[in-house]
Order: sequence, then structure tokens, then C-alpha cells
Amino acid sequence: MDYFSMIPRAVVSSSLFHSTSPDHGTLMLRMLSLCSSSSAISGQNMSMLAVSLLFLVMGTWVLVGLLAWGHPGGFAWGLHSLRVRSCSSKPADTTQSPSLIPGPRGLPFFGSLLAFTGNRGKCAHRVLAALAAAYKARPLMAFSLGSTRVVVSSDPCVARQILCNAAFTERPLTTSARRLLFGRSIGFSPSGDRWRNLRRICAAHLFNPRRIAAHERIRQLDCTAMLDAMAQSLKRGSVLHVRPYLQHAALNNIMETVFGKRFEFADMNANGAGEAAEVQKMVREGFELLGAFNFSDHLPSAFDVIDALRVRQRCDNLVPKVFAYVQAIIAEHRCRRQAKLGTSSLETDNLSRSAHKNDDGDFVDALLALEAEEKLTDSDMVSILWEMVFRGTDTMAILTEWILAELVLHSDVQAKLYAEIREVVREEGDIRDSDARQMPYLQAVVQEGLRMHLPGPLLSWARVAVHDTEVAGHLIPEGTTAMVNMWAITHDKTIWEDPETFMPERFLSKGEREVATMIGGGVDLRLAPFGAGARACPGKALAMATVSLWLARIVQCFQITQHPLHPVQLTEVLKLSCEMEVPLVACFIPRR
Repeated sequence: MDYFSMIPRAVVSSSLFHSTSPDHGTLMLRMLSLCSSSSAISGQNMSMLAVSLLFLVMGTWVLVGLLAWGHPGGFAWGLHSLRVRSCSSKPADTTQSPSLIPGPRGLPFFGSLLAFTGNRGKCAHRVLAALAAAYKARPLMAFSLGSTRVVVSSDPCVARQILCNAAFTERPLTTSARRLLFGRSIGFSPSGDRWRNLRRICAAHLFNPRRIAAHERIRQLDCTAMLDAMAQSLKRGSVLHVRPYLQHAALNNIMETVFGKRFEFADMNANGAGEAAEVQKMVREGFELLGAFNFSDHLPSAFDVIDALRVRQRCDNLVPKVFAYVQAIIAEHRCRRQAKLGTSSLETDNLSRSAHKNDDGDFVDALLALEAEEKLTDSDMVSILWEMVFRGTDTMAILTEWILAELVLHSDVQAKLYAEIREVVREEGDIRDSDARQMPYLQAVVQEGLRMHLPGPLLSWARVAVHDTEVAGHLIPEGTTAMVNMWAITHDKTIWEDPETFMPERFLSKGEREVATMIGGGVDLRLAPFGAGARACPGKALAMATVSLWLARIVQCFQITQHPLHPVQLTEVLKLSCEMEVPLVACFIPRR
């Protein structure tokens, strides 16, 4: 259907369509200033003319908004279509125009904004999955978030066309991301030479297999400290609130990996005092700010003054604390390094080379040891290192908590996992990374946990088209935001058998002696929790190694059962990651 063939050319060619961000208030003020500058117009007539112009501008904008709203996908898509028509000198040829992408219209001007904020108790990934099913648009659905055009895919083949497409190498930089220093981090940096250099540094010096293997000592130390703290708490009773222990262990793990610092569990006292508590507060605050839905990111600039969630104020309060904290750690590492180097430039070169070969150092050491052509400024280092802490802390804790909750509800799976642990490792022996790799059922449990409870169901951050491109036979204009609803893919009955059931056996093959690893970012995107393509998460291997080891050691030490007064609830709350709305409380019975 040609939705705009009935619109007069004079309306379509109006200057309202020729600006990507039309400032109609400025336009009206200019018109009023012209009127006021005319001495021939009396005061009364000028007032009447001003009112008339005001009604004309507002009426035209309302008319345009309603016409645009009639387009599939809503206001932003209709406005784009009107602009394209107004810029074209040729009459529209509907026989050659690209097919329209189905999707909800939402509300005039606001599109589907309220679907993300007004569905109480429903997370965005579930809302989008239901809309895609209702509009028969699982491969690709269009919708509007204010003036932002968005497409979302719930199909693995189409998802690959988005994630592995050179046209979608950019991420939308939201207000909170920009103010939280992430504009220069690996995740949000614009694609180009600098971003490619950062990715290369990550792959070669931070997340290479040798360094991950060398840091097993850290993972073991943090896990042992967590288990000891749990055991001490259990002396007062068998009920355990799991989340604080997982969060502190995850914080310790990432802090020692990145900064070479660690905190004792005793540092996390009830009053929330101490350095560990302060760091965790900064991480949680940044987590909430980056995950907060900010209306001003999707509405015209006139709405920038609206900051109901105080996002800008909270970001501006947090950033100086983060910058000072991380920069102090960098300065401390630099002083320690210079003390070892002395004044000899030859010694400097030798130490830089040896630092690349030594994978036991933390990430700060690795960045300071970069050769001259790869050297980073302190500001860049702060952004990159803070991103590592920020993205690595809660994700591992959230995933482990979800899997433990499923093990409580599925005692048969827990028993089978414990039997595998006993078979591979003697009861009194500690599990190592090499042991975990020999446990196919453990790997299947982790993969099923990721399938059922993706930390980032919408793959955390969307992509932006840097130029016009084609996806699933549809033209996607430059500047369009693209999402992949990985939750919808991992819960699709046409892809997975009985997708709502926690069943690790679906990942086993050859008589349950081998695990069919599906977590990746290549051709098969039926399960891609870490994304795919050039923007895939570089810390995937580290996260998988950590969660697998911790899960195995927890099950080795404790039998976990449901507490009658604290039933397990699998309801979700979507912040930056998808967390358990009701934290896990269960009975932990020591096995030894």
C-alpha cells in the first residue's frame, strides 16, 4: 500500500521534512521576529498574526505527525518516508519501491516508547517477541522509539545479516554511555583505525588464551575465598542469600585481573564501608545508569531539558570518582614500573618485551608495556579498564545465580552434574580448568543456563547502520538502529525442542560423552549470547572459564535445595543485564 500517495506535494515538500532534527521552535521564533521587525503592523495585528503563525506551525506539525504515524513501524519510519519523497524530484514508483517492514505504529510522535516503560512486569525482550509474533514479523520488525527508527530480528539467519554486516559496525552512543566515558571504550568507540587498534590490543594482550590460562590462579583464589565465606555463614544456619557472595567474588576476580587488587570478604561489612564497597557502589551505579531507558535519547532536542531519572546529573557525579580511582591505580603501576626500569632506555625496551611474554601481570601492566606505536593515553586507558571492570563484574554473578536457581528446581540435573564431578575429580580434590574442560555435562549445563537466561537478551547494545543496506530483502536506511532479540531466538519452538524446559541434555551428543558447543559468533546464531561479528564480546572465553569453574566447585562442595519459606522465583528484571527479580535464597548443605 502506498500510504502517502494522497498527500499534497506542497505538504510533502515542506521544510519540515528536510532536517533530520527539525527545530520548529526556532523556526517559529524567526517568523515572529520578522513580523515584529515590520513597522507597518500594529501591536494588535502583530499579536493576531503571531497566534495565527503559532497555530499554523503546530497544526502543520500535528498533521505531519499523524500522516507519518500511519506508516508501518510508526512515526519515525513514516517521517523518513516523507522526507525521502520530499527530496525526490521524480514521482513515486510504487512498483519498484522496497517492501515495507511490518511492525507496530505505537503512538503519534512517541512511537513504541511506552511499550518499553509502560508494560509493568514485562521485560522489553518479551514485549518485542510478542509483537513480532502478532505482526508475523519474526525475521524483521520495524518500530519507532520517538524519532528513532528501529528494526529487530528474532530469526538466527537474519540476525547474522545484522551482526556480521559491515554496515552495522557502530553502536548508538546514548547520553549515559557518552557521559560515563564509554565513548572512547572498546564497546562504543566509532569503527575506524583507533577502534581496530583497541580490538587488536584486546585480542593480543588482554584476552589471549595464554593470559586466560595464567589467570586461573586468580579464579581459584576468589572461588576458594567465596566458598570459605559461605561455609562460615552456614555455621549460623543452612539458609544462604547467594547474590552478595557471587557479586563479591566476581568483583575480586575482575579487579585482580584488571588492576592487580583484591579485597577480603570481610571488607564487605554490613555498613557498606571500605574500598571494596565503594568500588561495588560505583559499578552498580554505572550499571543502572547505562541500563536506564532515557526518553531524551529518542526525542527532539527540545526534550533534553527533561531528565526525570537524573541520568545526566548522576553520570556527572560518578565520572570524577571513577576517573580519580582508576587514574590513581595507573599512576601507582607506572611508578612501580619506573622503579624497576631505572633510567636506561635499553632496560625500558627489554622490560616492555618481557611484559608481552609474561601473562601473569594484570591488564594495567599489559597496557603500560605496549610498544610506542600502540601506546594509549591515560584517558583511553581509564575508559578501557573501567569498561572491563564494569562489563565483567555483574555478568558472571548474574549468570551463575540463574544456573544455581535452575539446579535447585531440577535436583536430577544437580545430581547428574555432581556425579560427573565425582567421576572426573576425587571428592577431596579441587577442580581445575583442565578438569572442567573434561566435563561435558557441566559445559551443557552452562550452555543451557545461557540459553534460558541470557544476561543480555537483546545483546546488551544495539547497532546503527552507517550507510543504507539490505537485510532480509528490506532496505534499511542509514542511521537506523538494529537489534537482535536473542531471547526470542533461544525460546523459539521452531528452533528448540520444548524451549521453556531446562534440559542440558539437548547439548550432548555421542552417548552424552561429548558436548555440542553452540556458543559462538559464526554461522550458527541459534545461541550467541556474546554477540557475533566485529562487535562480539572479547571476554567470552574468560567469562565461560570463570562461570564453569565456579559452578563446578559450588556443586562439589554443597547440595543445594529449595527452602520452604523462600521458593525459587524465576521472574526477571531487565536493567543492563537480565537479573533475577527475587534474589536466590536456598539451603546449602555441605557435602564434606
